Amino acid sequence: MPVDKPAKRQNRKPGAKHRKPPAKPAAGPDEPLRIAKAMARAGLCSRREAERWIEQGRVNVNGRLLTTPAFEVTASDKVLVDGKPLPSAEPPRLWRYYKPRGLVTTHSDPQGRPTVFQSLPEGLPRVVSVGRLDFNSEGLLLLTNDGALARHMELPSTGWLRRYRVRAHGRVTQEALDKLKDGIEIDGVRYGPIEASLDSVQGANAWLTVGLREGKNREVRRILGHLGVDVNRLIRISYGPFQLLDLKPGEAEPVKRRVLADQLGPRLAEELGLYDPVEEERAKRKARNAKRSEEA
Repeated sequence: MPVDKPAKRQNRKPGAKHRKPPAKPAAGPDEPLRIAKAMARAGLCSRREAERWIEQGRVNVNGRLLTTPAFEVTASDKVLVDGKPLPSAEPPRLWRYYKPRGLVTTHSDPQGRPTVFQSLPEGLPRVVSVGRLDFNSEGLLLLTNDGALARHMELPSTGWLRRYRVRAHGRVTQEALDKLKDGIEIDGVRYGPIEASLDSVQGANAWLTVGLREGKNREVRRILGHLGVDVNRLIRISYGPFQLLDLKPGEAEPVKRRVLADQLGPRLAEELGLYDPVEEERAKRKARNAKRSEEA
């Protein structure tokens, strides 16, 4: 019977540090991009939505109807979406927005209900949302002009905690909430680990703080309903490092580019065009010179 040989050890000098592979350089303006990525970069939609739009015959490249998303374009190609030129790609931007109750997080609603994108403050460009909040939920909704950035921030693999303040009618104990830390299965749907604390009780209602990392559809309402309480107000107060803070319903504030780049990390920030190594080094040099001047 063959025996597996042990993996060959690398001869590394004592004290030598493992070096990470160099960051992948960001795509230049003339380098080809998949059409769905180009549409997302232009802020029209997410990559997944772009693929659907292509299937629906809404995208034209150089006078020819596009029938597959497996197509690359460059800055010299003429791309039309619904007969309109593809907008020029702008650097990714992010806004914190307080979504009021009574709005649907979609660009159009078959039932004719008011949408988030019909109610945004003036001056915002075309944006897409990072995830969703349902019709009766309120609080922090992140908006971006870059579909690729939205897709990255939505992924559970980012590990970002979504935190909610919840008012619920009924009685629930901290002991029952503690059992959610290992996750729970309801009607065949598995929900991941949940952080939940009982903050206060006011008459027939209880206030709770709930944190989760997956964000399945109506997850908080379904889980607390399974515990015997009925959610009557749900406010998202944070999404990863970004917080609602003192925003009022309907207000939006931009996130500083430097803050966004720091939270995404240098590799992704550079890929998305948020991080410029030359500009970064210039800023560090300026800060060092300013510090020396203060010490002199």
